[in-house]
Amino acid sequence: MSGRGEGPPPRVAPLWGFLCVAALLSVCGALDGGETYERYYHYEELTELLRSLAHKYPHIANLSSVGRSVEGRELWVMRITENPDVELPGKPKVKYVGNMHGDETVSRQVLVYLVEHLLDRYGEDARIGRLVNTTDIYIMPSMNPDGFERSVEGDCQGRTGGRENARNRDLNRSFPDQFDTIDVPAEDVPEVLAVIRWILEKRFVLSGNLHGGTVVASYPFDDSASHKEQGLYSRTADDALFVHLARTYAAHNPVMRTGEPKCPDDPLETFEHGITNGAWWYDVTGGMQDFNYLKGNCLEITMELSCCKYPKASELRGEWDNNRESLLAYMEKVHIGIRGYVKEAKNGTALSDARITVEGINHNLTTGRFGDYYRLLLPGTYNITASAQGYVPVTIRGVQVVEGKARELNFTLMVPGDEGLSNFTTPITSTSPINPTTTTSARPNTTTSMETGEVPVTSESPNATAEPEHSPIQPQDFRHHHYSDMELFLLRYSTDYPAIARHYSIGKSVENRELYVMEISDNPGVHEEGEPEFKYIANMHGNEVVGRELLLNLIEYLCRNYGTDPEVTQLINSTRIHIMPSMNPDGYEMAQEDEIKGYVGRNNSNNFDLNRNFPDHFTPIADPRQPETIAVMNWMKSHPFVLSANLHGGSLVVNYPYDSNNGSVSTSPDDAVFKMVSLAYSRANPLMYKGHPCEALYPNEYFEEGITNGAKWYSVTGGMQDWNYFNTNCFEVTIELGCVKYPSAKELPVYWEQNRRSLLQFIHQVHRGVKGMVIDSKDGMGIPNATISVEGINHTVTTSKDGDYWRLLVPGTYSVTASARGYSSVTVYATVPAEGVEKLDFRLTRVHSEEMDPSEEDFHAFIKGLSSERGLDHLVQSIATESSSFRYRRYKELSEFLRGLTLNFPSITRLHSLGQSWEVRTIWALEISNKPEESEPDEPKIRFVGGIHGNAPVGTELLLEFAATLCLNYGKNPAITKLINRTRIIILPSINPDGRELGQEKQCNSTEGLTNAHHKDLDTDFFGNASKRLTKAQPETLAIMALILQKGFTLSVALDGGSVLVTYPYSKPVQPVENEDTLKYLASVYANNHPKMHQSHAGCPNQVNALGGVLRAAEWHSHLGSMKDFSVDFGHCPEITVYTSCCLFPAADQLPMLWAENRKSLFSMLVEVHKGIRGIVKDKSGKPIVGAMIVLNRGVRVFTGEGGYFHALLAPGSHNIEAVAEGYQQQRKEVYVSSYEAASSIVIEFEMDNHLFGLPREFVVATAAASMTALVITACIIWCVCAAKSDPQKDGFHRLRQHRDDYEEEIHLSSMGSKKSLLGHEFQDESESDEDTLYANKL
Repeated sequence: MSGRGEGPPPRVAPLWGFLCVAALLSVCGALDGGETYERYYHYEELTELLRSLAHKYPHIANLSSVGRSVEGRELWVMRITENPDVELPGKPKVKYVGNMHGDETVSRQVLVYLVEHLLDRYGEDARIGRLVNTTDIYIMPSMNPDGFERSVEGDCQGRTGGRENARNRDLNRSFPDQFDTIDVPAEDVPEVLAVIRWILEKRFVLSGNLHGGTVVASYPFDDSASHKEQGLYSRTADDALFVHLARTYAAHNPVMRTGEPKCPDDPLETFEHGITNGAWWYDVTGGMQDFNYLKGNCLEITMELSCCKYPKASELRGEWDNNRESLLAYMEKVHIGIRGYVKEAKNGTALSDARITVEGINHNLTTGRFGDYYRLLLPGTYNITASAQGYVPVTIRGVQVVEGKARELNFTLMVPGDEGLSNFTTPITSTSPINPTTTTSARPNTTTSMETGEVPVTSESPNATAEPEHSPIQPQDFRHHHYSDMELFLLRYSTDYPAIARHYSIGKSVENRELYVMEISDNPGVHEEGEPEFKYIANMHGNEVVGRELLLNLIEYLCRNYGTDPEVTQLINSTRIHIMPSMNPDGYEMAQEDEIKGYVGRNNSNNFDLNRNFPDHFTPIADPRQPETIAVMNWMKSHPFVLSANLHGGSLVVNYPYDSNNGSVSTSPDDAVFKMVSLAYSRANPLMYKGHPCEALYPNEYFEEGITNGAKWYSVTGGMQDWNYFNTNCFEVTIELGCVKYPSAKELPVYWEQNRRSLLQFIHQVHRGVKGMVIDSKDGMGIPNATISVEGINHTVTTSKDGDYWRLLVPGTYSVTASARGYSSVTVYATVPAEGVEKLDFRLTRVHSEEMDPSEEDFHAFIKGLSSERGLDHLVQSIATESSSFRYRRYKELSEFLRGLTLNFPSITRLHSLGQSWEVRTIWALEISNKPEESEPDEPKIRFVGGIHGNAPVGTELLLEFAATLCLNYGKNPAITKLINRTRIIILPSINPDGRELGQEKQCNSTEGLTNAHHKDLDTDFFGNASKRLTKAQPETLAIMALILQKGFTLSVALDGGSVLVTYPYSKPVQPVENEDTLKYLASVYANNHPKMHQSHAGCPNQVNALGGVLRAAEWHSHLGSMKDFSVDFGHCPEITVYTSCCLFPAADQLPMLWAENRKSLFSMLVEVHKGIRGIVKDKSGKPIVGAMIVLNRGVRVFTGEGGYFHALLAPGSHNIEAVAEGYQQQRKEVYVSSYEAASSIVIEFEMDNHLFGLPREFVVATAAASMTALVITACIIWCVCAAKSDPQKDGFHRLRQHRDDYEEEIHLSSMGSKKSLLGHEFQDESESDEDTLYANKL
């Protein structure tokens, strides 16, 4: 019988046995990532291990004790979650307790392994990251440490003692019981008292109690009123849920799920599905799992893990393998059911201890200190009530719980007698378990339109939309909001409702007004996997103001009704809504009230119509792109919007694509979808639906059902809605809200009443069609940029960075295909329902089948994880240590800082002197690598350069902080450790130390320190050809050129100041850029990971319109001799320049902010350097070929270095590469580069070139031999004749001097093949002519 209920075995004397040295060695091994799974940790070792893990992972781990055992041992608990030192709402608590019976030891070790697994894999494994970030996890490896110390390894039956605590009390018989009085003196069970306090304080949601003695998952109740020894099923109110939870654990354990543990003491014992009701198995009084359920808000089951209670340590690895997946899958169940908050209506105060009741389930729970609750439920429809003493209870009926993510359901309770309040219940109707639908009243004869997508309406009135049964709060303050008023309005609502509202700016107008957006979501600021993103934009024409005010009304409506109105709550919980009230704030300020048809304020301040300013699919747009247009385009590219509406004025109609045409076709491939979403809006607006909007102004204008194709109405080139459809995944329509462009304020309530249902109804349409994930079948991770195509519709959408997608479709059956480069496509049939969305996930398999080395496979998964939607965010959040203070360091302190890094981190750093400045200051280069003393040619090498201009030292300080962060986190943060182990990082913090000494803090525009001590701007001094140089190169320049000319660098990032953008080569004017796509892509990666840069609105005085914050350098500051141009032309290494701040030399107190803005981007470069293409070039015998030329897309060249290795970064997509080497046949390959995957290694194998001068080598050699023989004979004859006639002292053969160019080329090629140290090369001036000649000869 198992340890759960067995009677007390005989006691034996305590055993204290392991040498301290062995213990320390074991703990150290575990900390170094070398867990052996081959021994047990006794108390001292366990304590040391847990403390060390908490110290190593302070960003996600916190160790504490909930009490002490009889003998004074701590009851350790490891808390694992984001921000583990604070209590925050929003994350359900789950716990595991092990070793309750001291001699049941597998549980103790398995939970230690679980702690290590969660901490080690965080930041690398997307599943672990999600679990830790969204869950508050508590793990207690040993509840009975005294009993463990008395137990004996190998005792499978528990005969040698250790089961009970030090007072001979069975801890699983000592909890309060519902059927019996447990008479145990408190002083005998301090462990139980401590755990009871812990349970009651933390309000856990889910728990597992791990035991041993058989293999089964047991669920409550453990006993019954009759205490029948066995065979009596003692059912809880949540029996079906407990069965589901137990089966979840059992199904993932290969032994447990068989239901046949075959334990030696009872080999015939079986458990159906590997689970059992506790009392049915045998009656246990005073058990912990029943106490959790009855008193602690918590559902707990008991897992028996092994037949042997204390097996030999050699079996631990197998036990961990059996239980690892079960432990994870069980914890994930804490996120099912419903969750939410209960608040007080008057001021929004959280109500703790409010009661949550589920009709039909006689088990309630209460809210926590933040008013939060988590109620686990199986899929189904429920009526949920929230009640609290002194408040009117609220019931929401028809709550539909679906499988997967918990449904959020918030309650606002009111005090009896408050005006307008009564005890009411609210129904929710939902025809789809996935799609939230509008709340409707119960009326007879309701119909549903499959084509319009509207919610049920009465058959008597086709234009009327059903209202909710209770009345939501309506906006009260109707007025025109000028810019400052609108700004305060948005600030007010984002401040009053921070849990669901966040306002942000996507850019600035011509007159520097912010282009504000209000995001409304249950998790603002985060794209949630599987949740569609929706947007409204208004006031694109500044004098069309109704949309601006309606969107402000909508913001108020959504915020004030969240948690009380089911429709609003459901929309916000299931949709990420973005609302831009004004795209043209400058024009608005010029417009005039009561204007009907005028044009004052229509255009922006540069007098351009913004709805004629977008790139057009059919007609080129010559007008310069405006800052408002650029900002909106960047915004649309950075979010996976699914559906959108652009609100205008001047008519009353929904206008859908195309707006423009090519002379004939004006309907899009998705014409049916556009009609469906358009009708959803117009049908809810009776006046619009009539189709005769402005009879007084336009008596002949008619729009059937209130909708129209744009080009059919009138053609618009450069419109925003067409750009959305052609360039993003987003379907956008244009809604004309009224005949008067700028009506008086007193008319605004009428506009709200006419449009409020339409505005909500249109948002619902984002939940139509199909949605799902496209997943890699091998690693389970989402595949970004996968294509979703629908047979018969010539328009595709792509997956987001997480691999999720949404495809709007009208009801019907479709053939849907998911495809991605490098994967086999998958096609399935899907039926889109009349209401809601069809969930359709795809698992794609890679085309190639070759096996990858496990370490390489792991690293590829690691890079893929960091490239996901929040991968870098998690990396940045996981950084444990950063500098406590930021300041500017002059040369002496900078040098000391760098030396300090090498002294404190000698195993990963090496400091080099590249040379000296004019004033004899050393130009330092810090190398960071796991093997800085060794050459590792197969690793990519990245260069970070700062301080080329001494008056812009922000880059210097950022790079010093970057270096410190890398060093301080090495060996502690798994992600940073892995990056350093696989990358050679070279950091040059200041290459103009003389200029830095002259620069002055808080001088934003001063040129003092711009140049070096010889008054030379170093960024104009990099010339590869001496013929182009007018003066002698500066010593600083020579030092950097020598480093660049070593080649071998894969990427270079230079940091400068004076703006907030990224530039890419070339700086020189009128210079064609062969690999512009790649250079621009690399720059965009940096900008996209910067919170401001990619939005192109840093607000710098000299800011230019840079789409996505990226600009070609010549368009920023055109000049010759730039470092980035030299790096590309002569170092064959792409270099981008990052301008980190508007001010050249900002105050030191701004450095922390600038570091926060740039650190994610800096880390993105460490990830990006591992992409592109890499490989090795060798001959047939396997000998590496050094100096082979790799030509990319018949233009850009890189060269193989030591070991024949090469690595080149390329923009995502297909590329052609050609390999050229003297004496070998040219090789060609086509490769595909992914934006999210590490470069796969390719092998280029050369064969000897059997052709000379275009003829077979054998023929040429034979002909040459014959010719040479004849030549030698002729020469001998001539020599003999001449010898007789001439002075032998004056004549004779002379050695022919080798041509200088050939000689230099030979030296050049041989030098590339030699093994050099980082700084072993001297500067050599090389031109491109030699390479061009070699390449031309081979082509």
